Amino acid sequence: MPTNQPIVLLRERDGGRYLPIWIGAAEAAAITYAQQGVVPPRPLTHDLMRDLLTVLGHELTEVRIVALKDSVFHAALIIDGKNEVSSRASDAIALALRTGAKVLVEPAILDEAAIVVSSEEDDEVEKFKEFLDHVSAEDFEGPSPEGEPGDRPDRPDLPDRPE
Repeated sequence: MPTNQPIVLLRERDGGRYLPIWIGAAEAAAITYAQQGVVPPRPLTHDLMRDLLTVLGHELTEVRIVALKDSVFHAALIIDGKNEVSSRASDAIALALRTGAKVLVEPAILDEAAIVVSSEEDDEVEKFKEFLDHVSAEDFEGPSPEGEPGDRPDRPDLPDRPE
């Protein structure tokens, strides 16, 4: 984002709305690690929480985004389908990613804070995500003195880069 603050975008499963949740850098790192399957040498806080639930014989059933107060999202961890623990939305999402729990948002919160993305914009977002999955920092170095953009046989859509 232009403000350089990380954001999580939750997408409505059966619709075109997205819920933007601004989060801190540490929470963004925890979410990214879980998405990428990074296993740190020692457990991070969310890994510890997951491990504690498992050792104690409990399961994180789902995560619910339950309130929006003063532009801050509040969540609840639902443990064993009945016990509710208050949580920050970012922590709840990071834990859900580690446990495979569902992330649900109260309909009223979606109505209040979600943004609508047209199918054309959604296609552009998907194309951009795909581009990011296949690009590296070296791809932005520009063409080599001998070559022009498109001289890379492995990726003709990218400029040539020194090896």
